Amino acid sequence: MNKVTMSGNDGLWARIRAALGRGAGAQEPPYGQAAIARNPNKKSRLAQRIDEELRRSWQHAAQRNVSLCVIALEMDGYADYFAAYGREAVEDSLDRLEEVIAGLLPRETDRCLRSGRSGFMLVLPDMPALMARDLASRIAAAVRLQGLANRESHAGQVTLSTGIAVVNPAGALDRSVIEAAGEAVKKAQRRGLARLEVVDLRGRQQRQRKAA
Repeated sequence: MNKVTMSGNDGLWARIRAALGRGAGAQEPPYGQAAIARNPNKKSRLAQRIDEELRRSWQHAAQRNVSLCVIALEMDGYADYFAAYGREAVEDSLDRLEEVIAGLLPRETDRCLRSGRSGFMLVLPDMPALMARDLASRIAAAVRLQGLANRESHAGQVTLSTGIAVVNPAGALDRSVIEAAGEAVKKAQRRGLARLEVVDLRGRQQRQRKAA
């Protein structure tokens, strides 16, 4: 895929921000805030499901002395897409993407979990980094095949950026792997559309153990 970039000033939402005097620093449309106001417990429930999945997967990987990968996927240009198409269309697209991602997971026990307003989280024990990269590539290809129109994107369709964090679980549960995957997908989105960023935490773990 050709390298592309997306300006935060493009699209319908940029014009709405200007009209409302919110400025270029606005991060999301008011519709997203309203959705959370209608269901204030949704965010905490999503976080709890991710935490439970991480706890289960961490124990599984630690017992078998294998790596664990967390894959964070985030819809690119969510704010512009939401403003142009509305909440119902966005939710329909996210439901479709969730089905696509879930269908590509290698094991029946793997889960595609919603994360925030416009993302997904995969917590995959016994998943080497190279296999996680391959899975991310296959997900990106499957999303392109869906051809979900997005006139506010330079790609012309809905795309997902991906952040991968890999760790070797040992000892107490360390939730920083979730945070690392989230930061990785943000970094990927700063580089453009449908990008991938990988962070390997295993070197940091080794340094921490030597220091201890």
